[in-house]
Amino acid sequence: MSIRVMIAEDEMMARKELLYLLKDEKDIYLTPHAEAGEQVIELFMEHQPDVIFLDVQMPGLTGVDAAKYITEKTEGQAPLFVFTTAYDEYALDAFEIEAVDYLLKPYDETRFHKTMVRIRKIMSTKVESRYPVIQKPSTAKLLVDDGERMVVLSPESIYYAVPNKRLLEIHTEDKVIMSRMTLQELEDKLSDYEFFRAHRSYLVNLNHVLEITPWFNGTSNLTLKDRERTVIPVSRNASKIILSTFRV
Repeated sequence: MSIRVMIAEDEMMARKELLYLLKDEKDIYLTPHAEAGEQVIELFMEHQPDVIFLDVQMPGLTGVDAAKYITEKTEGQAPLFVFTTAYDEYALDAFEIEAVDYLLKPYDETRFHKTMVRIRKIMSTKVESRYPVIQKPSTAKLLVDDGERMVVLSPESIYYAVPNKRLLEIHTEDKVIMSRMTLQELEDKLSDYEFFRAHRSYLVNLNHVLEITPWFNGTSNLTLKDRERTVIPVSRNASKIILSTFRV
């Protein structure tokens, strides 16, 4: 399981210290770092990290305020937050939004590794609960926003959806709808249909899958039946599940 990590820290030396501690963690993939509270939100929406090491005192929005905003917008699918600071009096604010941990600067290596153990335990639990049993489809239509208008869609017309900065691209055979809803909101609306979370950032209609190709390190790719023959990445954990979904 690869864990996507963002460092949100405006002090260069503190960033370097965290990078040094993370460099030997083999399952870590680093996304671009943030240096201000507003940038934390923007980069989270774009790169969807699993974990954010978040400085409590950031320029602009504080780290706590940025975390609260992300938590409210993601509705139960927020990343794991590890707050960092040189002052332990901020611990109460951090744990009010259910932070995974709270690290004091300068970082203690043993304490850091305990935090990583906690992160991996939580991540493994989230992965196990992320892929529900696929339900039989109903016949309802879906109402989604497309800019200033509302569009009625048949769930079967959707090929896949992927976040794009602050919007969600919903791809059908002949058009792309740019919606303000989140990927999780769309997944919830489509829970009665044969949609699959192939990757943290991709929701795919299994009825439009043409082929599955093994990739590397246990991952794979889905090729869809659309005109572009779109290729969708499938995470290692999702690959194990999807191969058992299709029966020969």
